[in-house]
Amino acid sequence: MSGVLSASEVGVVAIGRNEGERLRACLSALTQQVERVVYVDSDSTDDSVAIAEQLGVKVVHLDTEVGFTAGKARNLGAQQLLSGTTPPRFIQFVDGDCILEPSWLPAAIESLDATPSLAVVAGRRRELYPERTIFNRQCDMEWNTPIGPANAVGGDALYRTQAFQAVSGFDPAFICGEEPELCFRLRKAGWLVERLDCDMTRHDAAMTRWSQWWRRVIRTGWAFAEGAATYGASEEHYNRRESLRIILWGVAYPAVLLVLCVGTAFAPSMLWLLLLWLCATPLMVWRIARYRRACFGDPWRHGMLYGALVMLGKIPEAVGAWRYWRQRRRGGVARIIEYK
Repeated sequence: MSGVLSASEVGVVAIGRNEGERLRACLSALTQQVERVVYVDSDSTDDSVAIAEQLGVKVVHLDTEVGFTAGKARNLGAQQLLSGTTPPRFIQFVDGDCILEPSWLPAAIESLDATPSLAVVAGRRRELYPERTIFNRQCDMEWNTPIGPANAVGGDALYRTQAFQAVSGFDPAFICGEEPELCFRLRKAGWLVERLDCDMTRHDAAMTRWSQWWRRVIRTGWAFAEGAATYGASEEHYNRRESLRIILWGVAYPAVLLVLCVGTAFAPSMLWLLLLWLCATPLMVWRIARYRRACFGDPWRHGMLYGALVMLGKIPEAVGAWRYWRQRRRGGVARIIEYK
């Protein structure tokens, strides 16, 4: 399969908000690979819309009154693609800060055609500049997940239109974690999800500050909490394990650490308990690094860095989970959590 793919074969939905030149790179690559691209803009204040129009891409604006979520944006773009007389067999979703690899779509379509029960496939998302910051490095390693059957994929993925429509697309109520939620419903409906051994997109996380990393991890905690609240009672116990880890390492561990610190001030004999408790975190960092090295061949230095950020991230994850439950009790509409 070569050349530009027809509109009846595959359509692409790109979503973005204030991506600027990243969006230009994203859409330029897409227009060279497929006939039909829809860009859904979430009230950008930069020149994103002008960039898309200059490239001849169909622009759809997400209604500001319905609120911004990636799920809403992707659903709107999919509706635009499917409203024509010849809807595409497959829908590729891509974030506006990503560049689709030319080799991806032919390989992905071949896999979907070979397995009729396969609903969605994703490949390897790679960071453009992993060496620039420790946060970019963590993202690049985070995207590298095991090859083969999977429980979920991320924001960049190729969906079989039939499967996507069968489960009514993304849940617009999820402000984050909408991709694994959709994959959960697809799997419950009997469809398969798979990650292919193929490069898919190049991503520009552009995380240079601790505050960006903190907000991004808060969003992760919110996603775990919302997923567990919605489907935690299922046979799969969706997101229950992740939520328990947040409680253990993001709440219980620092609480006990604080108690031991205070106790040691009044009872110096408790110092050994404090030191023993402090050893738990570096031990977990080492275990994570060992797993990364064994499964993905990551250097020890990168694995230890990744493990340290994972463990440190349990605190903002706990903040995100708390924010979700607070919003759930109060009711109302949740606001999207942005880190850029």
